[in-house]
Amino acid sequence: MVTSVLCARLLEAAALRLGWTTRVEVHDPRAIGSPLAEEDIAAADLVVVVKTGELALDRFAGKRLLQSTPADALQDPQRFLEEAAARAEPFQPRAAAPAATSGAQPRLVAVTACPTGVAHTFMAAEALQQAARQLGYALQVETRGSVGARNLLDEAAIAAADVVLLATDIEVDTSRFAGKKIYRCGTGVALKQPQQTLRRALEEALPQAGASPAAAASPGKAMRSGPYKHLLTGVSYMLPMVVAGGLLIALSFVFGIEAFREEGSLAAALMRIGGDTAFKLMVPVLAGYIAYSIADRPGLAPGMIGGLLAGELGAGFIGGIAAGFLAGYCSRALGRWLRLPASLESLKPILLIPLLSSLFTGLVMIYVVGAPVAGMLAGLTDFLNGMGSTNAVLLGLLLGGMMCVDLGGPVNKAAYAFSVGLLASQSYAPMAATMAAGMVPPLGMAIASLLARYKFAQAERQAGKAAGVLGLCFISEGAIPFAARDPLRVIPASVAGGALTGALSMFFGCKLMAPHGGLFVLLIPNAINHALLYLLAIAAGSLLTGGLYAVLKRGEVAEMAAATERPGQPAERPSGRHA
Repeated sequence: MVTSVLCARLLEAAALRLGWTTRVEVHDPRAIGSPLAEEDIAAADLVVVVKTGELALDRFAGKRLLQSTPADALQDPQRFLEEAAARAEPFQPRAAAPAATSGAQPRLVAVTACPTGVAHTFMAAEALQQAARQLGYALQVETRGSVGARNLLDEAAIAAADVVLLATDIEVDTSRFAGKKIYRCGTGVALKQPQQTLRRALEEALPQAGASPAAAASPGKAMRSGPYKHLLTGVSYMLPMVVAGGLLIALSFVFGIEAFREEGSLAAALMRIGGDTAFKLMVPVLAGYIAYSIADRPGLAPGMIGGLLAGELGAGFIGGIAAGFLAGYCSRALGRWLRLPASLESLKPILLIPLLSSLFTGLVMIYVVGAPVAGMLAGLTDFLNGMGSTNAVLLGLLLGGMMCVDLGGPVNKAAYAFSVGLLASQSYAPMAATMAAGMVPPLGMAIASLLARYKFAQAERQAGKAAGVLGLCFISEGAIPFAARDPLRVIPASVAGGALTGALSMFFGCKLMAPHGGLFVLLIPNAINHALLYLLAIAAGSLLTGGLYAVLKRGEVAEMAAATERPGQPAERPSGRHA
């Protein structure tokens, strides 16, 4: 992504210096390109394609075209464009493969979404789009990330699609796909096996069941999702509340740790917004969207009511999780088994399901679940607050190792969800250890690509630079390209470094108020205590991971890099990035 955008900007600036009029199209993991219009292509005197992966070029048939790589384009962009103008030749597309004439082109639409909406969402979208171009499929991808939905699927695209692919780790609204064949998988599968995922989608997709809102949770949906996915949906919607609340509390500490106790002061107002309001909404939002994931809209109100009760009863995030599942499964059961005359059926999702499910969830929370869970949470909080250095180190080792086992997968998300939930109980140390460890794998890969450059191909060295940036942002997925190629060495090295960082963070007593942001949260005063020790913990783990992988990585890759970079021969790069 970084290389694509960098090439585009530098070449555009060079073209302007030459007095050229330019139109630029960038392909990046966010699926938010700037596609060239047909009139732009028709009016062009020269087409320059800078890429390292496959890219369909049929639309440029007959135009003067030159293809090259980012390495050539970035050396001297202005001279590169002048040479391109001199060397470009009319482009003639290759004849279509025989398989393409055997039937109509498969058409798919896809939605990608991950719990945090930062990395997997967009990386999976890019991988699917590249795979579709290689397979000759027509694919449009909608990304539902932390910035909202992008590249929205319109009704015409959905209607024309043979299959809807939902590569999501959280629940998304499927009512607009009623009557279409749907295939579900996680973003990790779509990212690592994009071509197989597209083929399976065409072969194994099943018709979307149900037309009414109350029937949105069909048996097929229940089998394909499950408690883990429902929990991640709740965590996904809760995260913005946690970020806002934690940073507002940290800002109140700028005026002094006890300044918020002074009535009428700005510190008191910030604490009221962050601690008394945002943090109180965390558990209701968590419970509400767990229930929403299970039973769709009818489960939202009962889930939030149960979550608010959990907070009032002192049951915290554990009670909120229980309330969300109680409300969700109760609402889904009522929607499936409560039979009414056709004239009254419309009252079910609006009146009867929220009423009966709220009553059931509330009574169970008050008389059955609330007190035991509150005691359990109080005991856990007391243990975390009073544990000695040995227990703290062991917990840090566990959380740090879990964050690096699968780089954004189920184990990583379990450790992350546990730490985020503890923020509502004012337990901030596990969050610090978790985020620090999550930065280690990509930072370690960046360090390894510097320490042992001769072992890495050119594309891997470029990926190492990008991984370093992603690591600073707490995007563990930046190490996925390395783990996918060499999991038996990358994963152990990452786990070792992550465990060390988590243990050091807990040993130093670091506490973090925000659940995301990487090193950039250090710009917020008091967002983390012991900032220098926190940086030391991250640096130690990253150096361990980078050093281990630099030693463990096999040197044969250097020979492959040399072969691919010989002058006069086209370089086959492992990376699929293109601009």
